[in-house]
Amino acid sequence: MKFLWLLVLASIACKVIAKRWPWELLGGQPRSDAVERAATLLGVRSDATREDIMEAHRRLVSRVHPDRGGSDSQVHEANAARDLLLGAAQLGQNR
Repeated sequence: MKFLWLLVLASIACKVIAKRWPWELLGGQPRSDAVERAATLLGVRSDATREDIMEAHRRLVSRVHPDRGGSDSQVHEANAARDLLLGAAQLGQNR
């Protein structure tokens, strides 16, 4: 029982100090790499605002749309990058 209480207290201390739960810290690196790749694809910073992300997405899709010589896969990639960055921006606002 004491171990469970120590685990709870350590988790709360981690959240207060690092502003993240311990399980978020353990698996955080691959997501940050994906956020960096998405930001590079859209041509924005990884901590861009929602408006910046949406504008960059519009510009990219207008270039890679199939009606303009692009492909469906490029549009899907742009959409995935937008969604990932918007999710990361939403997480950043909640902290």
